Amino acid sequence: MSAFVTHASSSLSMRTSSIRMYLARINFFLKLLTGSSCSSSHPQVSLLKGLQHTEVNQPPCRQPITFDILSACIQMLWSGYISITVIELDVPCPSSLGHLEFVVLESEPYLPFCFLNSDWFCSKVVVTTPEGDMANFPCYHWISGHERLVFREATGKLIFNETWPEAIEERKKELQSRQKVYRWSIYAEGLPQIMKVDSTSELPAEVRFSFTKNFEFNFTAVEAISLLFCTKFHFTHDHFVFFLEYAEKNWKEDEFFGYQLLNGLNPMMIHRCSKLPENFPVTEDMVKASLFGKNLEAEIQKGNIFLVDYKRLHGVTANVIHGKQHFLAAPLCLLYVTPEDKLIPIAIQLKQEPGEDNPIFLPTDSEYDWLLAKIFVRSADFAEHELNFHLLRTHLLAEVFAVSTLRNLPMVHPLYKLLISHFRYTLQINTLARQTLVSENGVITENASVGGPGMMEFLKKAVASLTYSSLCMPEDIIARGLESIPNFFYREDGLKLWAIVHRFVQKMIGHYYTCDSDVQKDCELQNWIKDIFFHGFLAETSTGIPQSFSSVTELVKFLTMVIFTVSVQHAAVSNGQFDFGGWMPNFPISLQQPPPTTKGQCTESTMLKTFPDISTTVHGMAVLYLLSTQSTDYVALGNGYQDHFSEKIPLELIHETQDVLKKFNFEIQGRNVSLPLSYTYLNPNNVENSVAL
Repeated sequence: MSAFVTHASSSLSMRTSSIRMYLARINFFLKLLTGSSCSSSHPQVSLLKGLQHTEVNQPPCRQPITFDILSACIQMLWSGYISITVIELDVPCPSSLGHLEFVVLESEPYLPFCFLNSDWFCSKVVVTTPEGDMANFPCYHWISGHERLVFREATGKLIFNETWPEAIEERKKELQSRQKVYRWSIYAEGLPQIMKVDSTSELPAEVRFSFTKNFEFNFTAVEAISLLFCTKFHFTHDHFVFFLEYAEKNWKEDEFFGYQLLNGLNPMMIHRCSKLPENFPVTEDMVKASLFGKNLEAEIQKGNIFLVDYKRLHGVTANVIHGKQHFLAAPLCLLYVTPEDKLIPIAIQLKQEPGEDNPIFLPTDSEYDWLLAKIFVRSADFAEHELNFHLLRTHLLAEVFAVSTLRNLPMVHPLYKLLISHFRYTLQINTLARQTLVSENGVITENASVGGPGMMEFLKKAVASLTYSSLCMPEDIIARGLESIPNFFYREDGLKLWAIVHRFVQKMIGHYYTCDSDVQKDCELQNWIKDIFFHGFLAETSTGIPQSFSSVTELVKFLTMVIFTVSVQHAAVSNGQFDFGGWMPNFPISLQQPPPTTKGQCTESTMLKTFPDISTTVHGMAVLYLLSTQSTDYVALGNGYQDHFSEKIPLELIHETQDVLKKFNFEIQGRNVSLPLSYTYLNPNNVENSVAL
């Protein structure tokens, strides 16, 4: 019998002690590369690693830091940091082993070097029996000294199909061990619970960033701040350059304003208007010019009138930034689909309660009256997007799904195998977000109008609106009356991806759960959904989230929602952050002046005084740039499953789904050729498999 052990020979001692040396070098490299000031000098940096001596010239501030330099630096550091090794062992075996169920890995300090930390990461063990059969044992675990770990053969198995008492006992031991590590914690009353951890260093090594991801993430953060604080700067990413120029040219245009509510960062607010709200008294005469003489009520009945209502912002405390009071609006905006299928705004009211000091702004008003009204809508959209549809509905829910999976499903469970790759890096990126974005001194807390005390006020309102049906795209589109609105690429691509994910999940689950009773008697599965209901949705039955599963159909729908949320939906609301927010006037993080209360008073000077100051602007743009820059170890939708499945049918389903995604990828590329502004965010190649950024 022979066994192959694939592992990374790096140790955790490198991650805790030696890595400090690497990080010190990286920090030194970044300081020299970016500079503390925007001078045009060219100091040289020498990085000596092993036998290689590389000199890197610091570009002047007006020159970009390129990822070629980044990649070279990573390659040098990585070459000495970690190596992938396959160990082959021949084990004498005079007789047949029968069916292999377990592999036990034990590590002991190697004398006389027992004082050294010899932790190592084991990817998998592959055993070839005397009969020539191969058994695969996925591990994907850091193993430390004096540790004994038991890994199951890769075939997915439900608990009621176990035939050995030892197998059931090992499942329990595995979960008991994980439940001590992955514990629930209250982040804030009324919000989904999180993993109990204070910093990324406390996370288990298996769920942390890779060295590559960590390096590139920190590099991008420094790059963003350095470039943006320069008087003159430009980006090397052609995609960013195109969108920045497009946004700068078109941000004042009504068509671009309407386009963004369908295919921009936040396509989640707009809905069909079947009746004007009582607190939004738009009259026929107000909008006659915008409707080309058509009747408002008739256009409502035809389904051509739409509404965005930021009522959740009403009453939220606006932030004080740099000692100065900033402002929030809770606007209502009416939109019209023109005969040319363009969506344009036709009326804006900036506060929820109508009155003489709350005029309804119209396209026929003065240029800056109308433009400033749209700016307040875009700033309100920043709050809804970043805190509700991005943070809450993708990041925080992804953490709920991840923690429940790690607490309740053993590695041999088919759902663990199906889901675990969809939680790659999620726990670390969320921990970083709580430390640097929404903490007491976080960038959003200190620089957004919806930051400060208003942030939690708003988030609690957002949680109250969270429902199961709103997380299921087909139901959400119908509920908002958006089935037929033209040029809605988020809907077109998203529904297609929902169908692809649903078909894959349906076939995969059908392979393991043959009938509804299988679902009902899977106690591990029932504990999984119970944890999600109680800790993620706070036991609120009004959300519609199930407390248990009674059928295969229910399970398939919920799993489709989970996978869609952490991959497709996150891509839709995250990938374009710098595209639409890199030009600040189009997506202001905060506003320094209150909403106007009269018409005819706004000028260009009024508008400029309303925008945030330079420091606030730069910090906001830097965050959007950081969260829009993918790492080189990015994993696209449909990948990552092969590491955990070994059976023929599941592997065939994985390859089949990957082929479908590739085909759809080409279809989107073909469509985008004829569009003035390509919609690429739900191109399968651009959809990351997990909430990792």
